[in-house]
Amino acid sequence: MNGGNPEMAGKRPFVLLDDVKKVYGAGAAAMYALRGVSLSIEEGEFAAIMGPSGSGKSTCMNILGCLDTPTAGKFLLDGIDVGGLARDERAILRRHYLGFVFQGFNLLNRTSALENVELPLVYRGTPGPERTRRALEALDAVGLAGWESHTPGELSGGQQQRVAIARAIVSHPRLLLADEPTGNLDTHMSEEVMKLLTAFNRERGITIVMVTHEPDMAAFAGRQIHFRDGSIDPGFP
Repeated sequence: MNGGNPEMAGKRPFVLLDDVKKVYGAGAAAMYALRGVSLSIEEGEFAAIMGPSGSGKSTCMNILGCLDTPTAGKFLLDGIDVGGLARDERAILRRHYLGFVFQGFNLLNRTSALENVELPLVYRGTPGPERTRRALEALDAVGLAGWESHTPGELSGGQQQRVAIARAIVSHPRLLLADEPTGNLDTHMSEEVMKLLTAFNRERGITIVMVTHEPDMAAFAGRQIHFRDGSIDPGFP
């Protein structure tokens, strides 16, 4: 299976894409974003997805994030056939399984760091005192204890991304999806963010799939998967 890890043979993959195709439009206007991608990722792995613009990596991430569904083929998350779920069921899956980190941080500008981190727990219905306790723990874990009351405008880019990572881990996700998490950061802050992600992968066992254009950032991952023209590029290991 393209992109599989032979060391994990015999185990049920945590993430499985089986001949996944994604087509937008129809007839002569059809655009094939994914052309039969097969990929397995085990729980606890850290995988980097790379490729030029238009290669299909963002479409793949949208499917992994339960934000989109395949046109054909199967996507299984921990054995659950995501393609067979209704929109509301996919939302529940995102809420309980997934964490997201984005290039643009996606923080609420007029809201404190603490309140930004609490947001996923609000959607899960976590009681207020428990939300606050867990958000404080998450901010401490990313090195931002004492910055709880600061808004994004009062934080550096690196600090904003740390808040975003705290928000992603506060719900204890099993899968963290990071889309160009260092794209807006300088080299020093990029390395600090990657060290954080690597620590959460190794110490907490969080499975991480990261999209990046930067080879030096991809080198932090345990495996690199290269996309080209909607397929996994067989020219890379």
